[in-house]
Amino acid sequence: MYRFRELTKAAKKETDGKEFRLAVLGNCATQFFSQCIAGYAHLEGMNLKVHDADYDQIEAQLLDPSSETYGYDPDYILIYLATDRLYEDFMSLAVKEREGFADSVLARLSSFWGMIGEKCRAKIIQMGFSEIDDRAFGNFGNRVPVSFVYQIRRLNWLLEEAAATRAGIYPVDILSVQTALGNERFYDPVLYYNAKVNIALDSWGYVAKQVYDVINALQGHTKKCVILDLDNTLWGGVIGDDGLSGIEIGELGRGHVFTDLQLYLKQLKDRGILLAVCSKNNEDTAREPFLSHEEMVLRLSDFAIFVANWEDKASNIRYIRDTLNIGMDSLVFIDDNPFERNLVRSMIPEICVPELPEDPARYLSYLQSLNLFETASYSSEDADRTGMYQAEAKRRESEASFASIDDYLISLDMEGTASPFDELHYPRIAQLTQRSNQFNLRTVRYTEEDIERIASDERYVTLYYTLRDRFGDHGLVSVVIMEKRSAEEFFVDTWLMSCRVLKRGMEEFIINRMVEEASRRGALRIKAEYIPTPKNKMVEHIYDEMGFDCTGEGLYSLEIGSFNKMKTYIREN
Repeated sequence: MYRFRELTKAAKKETDGKEFRLAVLGNCATQFFSQCIAGYAHLEGMNLKVHDADYDQIEAQLLDPSSETYGYDPDYILIYLATDRLYEDFMSLAVKEREGFADSVLARLSSFWGMIGEKCRAKIIQMGFSEIDDRAFGNFGNRVPVSFVYQIRRLNWLLEEAAATRAGIYPVDILSVQTALGNERFYDPVLYYNAKVNIALDSWGYVAKQVYDVINALQGHTKKCVILDLDNTLWGGVIGDDGLSGIEIGELGRGHVFTDLQLYLKQLKDRGILLAVCSKNNEDTAREPFLSHEEMVLRLSDFAIFVANWEDKASNIRYIRDTLNIGMDSLVFIDDNPFERNLVRSMIPEICVPELPEDPARYLSYLQSLNLFETASYSSEDADRTGMYQAEAKRRESEASFASIDDYLISLDMEGTASPFDELHYPRIAQLTQRSNQFNLRTVRYTEEDIERIASDERYVTLYYTLRDRFGDHGLVSVVIMEKRSAEEFFVDTWLMSCRVLKRGMEEFIINRMVEEASRRGALRIKAEYIPTPKNKMVEHIYDEMGFDCTGEGLYSLEIGSFNKMKTYIREN
């Protein structure tokens, strides 16, 4: 972890790339916190500017539409109520009033969130609460509503409940940092009483990382796939030498270590992270434990792709990436062998390769401490993602048996739908705007709250698209948002699509329905824009290919009256 001096020094440096703005408001001194967030972001390559509001001025800043906070035009506003100050507020209450303390603090936070929502579109990063146990009731305090430890734990629970039901609020779990570091290392009472800074200087970096992780996820920088070695990574021993009965998994030897690691990976898979195997092994030998070992947690059905051969792992990882069609920087490679880790790092710098501890007993806690899989959204479709990619592998196998691409596309028996945004799909639509990087023409990120607002605003035309074929259901694969700039002219604010359905006629199907919807509403032309990013070069010429005229750098126009419907083998449901 970066040290305090390193972070504050980095905060002063300029960073390239798109600029993002964060405003920090707190009931304590937050200047060190703000510097550490900026420094951490700069060291990780993010151009994040941080405005630190005056000491304990949250209400004043949020009530005044002309305040420095709103004038800063932030992308994110961070609210931090330090537990030390809350403890002082708690103790100033009469004993009878203390039972409602957590509810009153949450009501205060809700008022903050409402003020921000009324005056700007900044996403709200809400710091959770570290714990102070004054031991006034000893261990019995956990059962006494008038104890502070009871109220602060209730407050954390209420915050999570509120954030789960209110879009646009992103909590940061500061308690997890306190727990991991230990109270003696986390707190600095001398610093608090002298400067109202309640966290030890070299602990701020850990808290800053949590904030950075949330912002990074909101910008769509997420890990989507874990590529796994097998021998001495998913089980102890070497399957080719030790045989099925000799590998350590379950109750044999250190098997519990690997069982718990597999349980963690299974949980990642269930929340939408793809799992892949990359092993130097005979394929039949590598598959055997997943087929025949009764104590194996993971099974072949849990993997989106399984690669076991004697090629170098960097080449196999490139094959996995090409098959899954996701960015190389979305991959995490886990291997117990330092040689293989260094080889992959040197040949594929973009990939994340954790430096596993030597002792397998530390694998799980180490990987969890990295927080590699931060997310800003979750939808029911995430749990089905592995099945979707497995079906995609079958499609690729089928494609090879056809003489022409047209014959193959006809054989898929594809059916698409186009529908206006609805409440059921708000989470998935918001998630796609946050996660899609490659096929994303303007890369605008939206929260569920934003999507709900856009869907109910008559200035916008919204469409989400689904696709299914004879191999299975792709689910919701594309999102289009058009803004009515005048009665005659619509502008494509957002067009994004899952790369899983590229080159199947889905692009043409989308444009046909986009033009049809605009025409139905009286538009004469559609304007569009391509904003280049490091990841979306693949769609650089998509509007040219779809019949739009280039009117300037990255600017396009389509006259609806001269549009010829594009060929596609997708029939509309």
